[in-house]
Amino acid sequence: MRILVTGGAGFIGSNFTRMALKLNPGWKVTVLDKLTYAGRRENLVEVEKDPRFRFFHGDICDSDAVSLAMKDCDAVVNFAAETHVDRSIHDSSSFVRTDIEGVRVLLEAFREGGRRMFLQISTDEVYGSVEHGRSGEADRLDPRSPYAASKAGGELLAMSYFSTYGVPVVVTRASNNYGPFQYPEKLVPLFVTNAMDGEPLPLYGDGLNSRDWLFVDDHCRALLRVLEDSAPGKVYNIGAGQEHSNREVTDLILEIAGASRELVRYIEDRPGHDRRYALDVSLLEEELGWTAEIPFRQGLERTVAWYRDNRGWWETIKSGEFREYYRSMYAGRLEGSVGER
Repeated sequence: MRILVTGGAGFIGSNFTRMALKLNPGWKVTVLDKLTYAGRRENLVEVEKDPRFRFFHGDICDSDAVSLAMKDCDAVVNFAAETHVDRSIHDSSSFVRTDIEGVRVLLEAFREGGRRMFLQISTDEVYGSVEHGRSGEADRLDPRSPYAASKAGGELLAMSYFSTYGVPVVVTRASNNYGPFQYPEKLVPLFVTNAMDGEPLPLYGDGLNSRDWLFVDDHCRALLRVLEDSAPGKVYNIGAGQEHSNREVTDLILEIAGASRELVRYIEDRPGHDRRYALDVSLLEEELGWTAEIPFRQGLERTVAWYRDNRGWWETIKSGEFREYYRSMYAGRLEGSVGER
């Protein structure tokens, strides 16, 4: 198998690349990444010298870069995306460009080569807020943020290429990932690193928004199973069935990190903040025999340990562009914040 991993220098993409090469000695992996703020070449240091690995610096919206990187590849796994809801609320243009137009460029290049599979990585956020029960693959999509809407658009476009051109497309929709190498704008790495530095933990609203938390290694194992065993035209939910509120996650981070609860600051909620996501993953379990293996506490302990052991990785990030982003996002909210409720 020769795989093109787009966005492979990002959080999930780099974890997937390392796992794919480790578990499959006969595979070759090419990474195409634009190296935006969240894509970092150092995330791939572990595989840089592997003769089965190659890297291209480029944008999935650039057809020439895509054609060059995709040459001789059997399958494409598309992680490349703008992913942060808060940033999409501030400016949605890059989300529409990368998450929709970028998918189109990839699909056009892919369908010219008679390849094996185009795996489009999507999110549970395309279902919108789910007050009761769990979202199944056949449920209607109801994205409620520019990010979620762009991801819904990308996966719908991908499936249209399956229906119209016979392109072998599979879509996966995963729940909230966490783990090593996650850029510290997301809740878990932000709160872990802030706790280590004694900085406030800015918790939106009442902290009771609920998510299903999926350790990144479990997600990557599921994707490898989909690549090897699924049929074109399928959609699979990927989740761990480990639902926790943001307040519960915050409490556990503080406990594991040995930090004070006085760091928690309740701040003004973000617009359109979905209350709950939850996935029905029975299709993936029944058809492909996959189940999540990492309990949430164990995964969070591993995550905290990784950030503790790799301070240089995230301290470099938080001293650069991130500092201005953090100030613009949270300074005003923290001024009007309250402590533990």
